[in-house]
Amino acid sequence: MLHRKIEDVMTRDVATVGPDAEFQDIVAVLDARRISALPVVDDEWRILGIVSEADLLRAQVEQAEDAHLLPGLRRLTNRHTKGAGHTSRDLMTSPVVSVEPSSSTLRGARLMDRHHVKRLPVVDVGGRLVGIVSRCDLLRTFLRPDADIRAEIEQDVLRTALWLEPGTIEVDVREAVVCLSGAVDNRSLIDIVLRLCRAVDGVESVTHTITFDFDDSHIRPGPAHFTRRVPGR
Repeated sequence: MLHRKIEDVMTRDVATVGPDAEFQDIVAVLDARRISALPVVDDEWRILGIVSEADLLRAQVEQAEDAHLLPGLRRLTNRHTKGAGHTSRDLMTSPVVSVEPSSSTLRGARLMDRHHVKRLPVVDVGGRLVGIVSRCDLLRTFLRPDADIRAEIEQDVLRTALWLEPGTIEVDVREAVVCLSGAVDNRSLIDIVLRLCRAVDGVESVTHTITFDFDDSHIRPGPAHFTRRVPGR
């Protein structure tokens, strides 16, 4: 219910390289798969790092800059940078920000924003790579068909979470805008319905004309007791 999990949107067929992959091999895989980055994994598929087009370009720039240094000065600098090596082990970014497949898409989006990355390797509890999720994958969750949004609200929100009988609240979705109508027993339930509907992936906004039989807004919070409303009564 609500925010989908990373495993629902991630790419499972992930192109990878080992830590000893050479520069040209990395470029060839990126070009063949039309992608911009590759996870670096060991023999047991544990994630070691990520090597991206930016890492490769940085290596080329640094090597070009070094070529203009006098030989003696170049020895004195003795720098160890990404540009100093030619394998994925030398070029990759590590450690890697990753996410578990059971995490929500919202958590994935927050991790990307916090760490300023475009993609996240998806790893299991043992640190083994099982997929990869990109910004585009997460953005697709907000481009869901209206019918899918309506079905999730009716089944997961109204029936499963709130135990409302079918027909208690009518749901209409047009271009991701949700319109709710119907009647419930308690006024406080309306706020809960609206909050849960707004949290559904793909929903842009929620409006309603839901009415209520009893105004319980003046009652202090306590254990919630909701009565199933039977349509027509």
